[in-house]
Amino acid sequence: MIDNRPSAFELKSGGFTLPMIRLLGDDLDAVAHQLGTKVEQAPDFFRNTPIVIDLGALPPDAQGIDFPMLVGLLRGYGLIPFGVRGGLERHHAAARAMELAVLGESRVTREKPAGAPALPSRPAPRTRPAEPDDEPGDESVVSASFTLITRPIRSGQRIHAMGGDLSIVGPVSSGAELMADGNIHVYGPLRGRAMAGMNGNLEARIFCLDLQAELVSIAGHYRVSENIPATLRGVTVQIYLDGQALRIEPL
Repeated sequence: MIDNRPSAFELKSGGFTLPMIRLLGDDLDAVAHQLGTKVEQAPDFFRNTPIVIDLGALPPDAQGIDFPMLVGLLRGYGLIPFGVRGGLERHHAAARAMELAVLGESRVTREKPAGAPALPSRPAPRTRPAEPDDEPGDESVVSASFTLITRPIRSGQRIHAMGGDLSIVGPVSSGAELMADGNIHVYGPLRGRAMAGMNGNLEARIFCLDLQAELVSIAGHYRVSENIPATLRGVTVQIYLDGQALRIEPL
């Protein structure tokens, strides 16, 4: 029988890359404590955010992950667990039991039989600043004292410069998010979100040539677009903390 009704949907391949939380151990109390600190610094950033649980960095002696507790913990902080990546096959089984997706990865760790010889370890890769030709995904984490990105930041992308400053040479689109433990410099229009001092650095600042931001934050003290005076929008500004007050001043 020929169905002449118009198509009701399309199945298409998307280009989305979800942010990840990389577990470095199985101590969920420590995860809860440290995640709670992060959420307090920028609550709007975490609210209703889908997230992937990355198990690839778990040490071999980790006892196991209590997935019901972990999923409840993440949801309690406003995050939406989507799936897992990496880890052992028993982790995947536990994740499927919680109706989480198991995402593919180039390296999946498999449990070796008892008594099997250990494989030689490889040195950990070195971190490096982002290069101009890098194509950061929705979540690009860079560990360096200074990170320079010389391309526009598109809507949906997240850049996190851990341990240092972040400089963007180009526009930052609405829906994009910048995070840095140090200062943030944007040499172009800033239409997305910018959060400096993510590690609690009260001395961090944000500098941009053209302020059109949805949200700006210093060490968890934030201001949304509705609370930014019209006289400061579209101009070159610096943003910093004066005591507990977030200041935005033209340069």
